[in-house]
Amino acid sequence: MSQFDTQLQALSGATARQTLRGILRGVEKESLRVSPDGRLAQTSHPAGLGSAFSHPHITTDYSEALLEFITEPQTSIGALLGQLDDVHRYTYGQLGDEYLWPASMPCVLGADSDIPVARYGSSNSGTMKTVYRLGLGHRYGRAMQTIAGVHYNFSLPDDFWHELARTSGSQLSLQAFKTDRYFALIRNFRRYFWLLVYLFGAAPAVCRSFVRGREHALEPFGEDDHTLHTPNATSLRMGDLGYQSDAQQSLVVCYNNLDTYLQTLCGAITQPHTEYQKIGLKSSAGDYQQLNTSLLQIENEFYSTIRPKRTAKPGQTALQALQLGGVEYVEVRCVDLNPFEPLGVSESQLHYLDAFLLFCLLQDSPEATDQEYQGLQDNQARIVYRGRDPELTLCRNGGEVKMREWAREIQQQVERCAALLDQANGGSHYRNACAEQQQKLAGERDTPAAQVLSELAEGNQTYYAHTLKLAKQHRDYFAARPLEPQQQAHFTRLAEQSRQHQAEVEAADRESFDDYLAKYYAQYTRCGGAPFATSAQSGC
Repeated sequence: MSQFDTQLQALSGATARQTLRGILRGVEKESLRVSPDGRLAQTSHPAGLGSAFSHPHITTDYSEALLEFITEPQTSIGALLGQLDDVHRYTYGQLGDEYLWPASMPCVLGADSDIPVARYGSSNSGTMKTVYRLGLGHRYGRAMQTIAGVHYNFSLPDDFWHELARTSGSQLSLQAFKTDRYFALIRNFRRYFWLLVYLFGAAPAVCRSFVRGREHALEPFGEDDHTLHTPNATSLRMGDLGYQSDAQQSLVVCYNNLDTYLQTLCGAITQPHTEYQKIGLKSSAGDYQQLNTSLLQIENEFYSTIRPKRTAKPGQTALQALQLGGVEYVEVRCVDLNPFEPLGVSESQLHYLDAFLLFCLLQDSPEATDQEYQGLQDNQARIVYRGRDPELTLCRNGGEVKMREWAREIQQQVERCAALLDQANGGSHYRNACAEQQQKLAGERDTPAAQVLSELAEGNQTYYAHTLKLAKQHRDYFAARPLEPQQQAHFTRLAEQSRQHQAEVEAADRESFDDYLAKYYAQYTRCGGAPFATSAQSGC
């Protein structure tokens, strides 16, 4: 039997199966605040939402107008989405006449200078967050940073890992085994995530203002000169118009093990990059324009579809947290906002993601090669621009395979994982979620991208008008369901506590920002006793 069959069978016993009930999940969901006419909000972060620096559930991402909602880790998908729903309901009560833009690709944008960068107060840690964002604007332009998405955090409980280690005959420590297998999951995710982009991609079109002054291969949608698209596109967010970087194309990050991952990323953070040296660390007035002049300011600047993560302590880099403690969970980053869902994501979608990630974990995961790495990049570009072409082929093992055939192979294995998860949790939620996605593969149900283009055509609407209409519908949905007084009071307390915490951090700072930054970057100088490399070794 294959490794997948062996491990799936080993987990089918009652004891092992029950461990799957302890899966922890979290969602981070971004949305732009927009004015009633669908333009990027120029207002400050609403006071009623508390401090974006320290609120546990409501912060900002790149722009002051780009809200980010964060749930607590939950073992129940229903409870997870319930909390996300509460955060939305509270937020809408603080927005005045503004809306949340429900799509990943942004609303009507003005000049780059009209996109306000997020502010986090005067503390050293808050200043660092703002300077990092200023650097992103200088490096890539501010428009790219207005793109929104859904991030899905996923981890399996220790009793699951004990069972898997026992049945695998592993002699590693528990944390070493977890880290090794999470990296195996990540390698497989990178091989297969194109299927998620096809199934859940919801960004086939964009407002012309987004690509103003940029080269692109998009074409007008019908006679509409304001909307640009690609007929078979899935997710423009995941292509070269989204979170991609020409500068990062030379960066080959190795996911074969933790050490090579740390070395390649830290090399990119510590080695100067000519183009960014030209920008300059500080302006002529002495103000920071970016955190450093390396290829990456910090590890978050590397735009990957999935990340190994560990909760970092205050002042600790994400990579040092990984080095010292190993992988705690993975963060999936390739999911578009579904503009037809008020929360941007559905319960069925999260059930499918669970089954897909379990498949990636159990499937045999050989170490990646340089040739495969390049093939994965090519597959991403193909699925972004031509994913709904029935004749599309993808790279596999040095050859070409029809996307639909490969998708069916993966789907069969995901369905087996879904059946196991249903056995563990009871009911048929996971198998139902797989059935929905199978309908898309069979052409019996539209993908979100196809639905967007279909509604644009049927209504003779622009991307802007169609998305603004959905934004108003979602606002009405939440406005009709205000929080109970007890829930309202809870969020009011959180907002006040977050403001107090920010003030305490600012009052406690004693060192200069220069010294703070130097101490922070000292953590990147070495990993495992060896200097960080600037690129991956052969075989990554």
